[in-house]
Amino acid sequence: MKDKIIKFFEDVVKEMKKVTWPTKPELMESTKVVIIACLILASFTYVIDMIINLVLKGIF
Repeated sequence: MKDKIIKFFEDVVKEMKKVTWPTKPELMESTKVVIIACLILASFTYVIDMIINLVLKGIF
């Protein structure tokens, strides 16, 4: 069992050395895209919620 755990962590270290990490500008750009997408989705959800709320108030 101990050997399997050690082998696992050795493999993790090997794989992490193969990773291509993003540069700071790439990371900043990706962060902007995610924040904008979240704001758009939140706005869309809010508008749909308000429309459904108005429709349901009109029915009941």
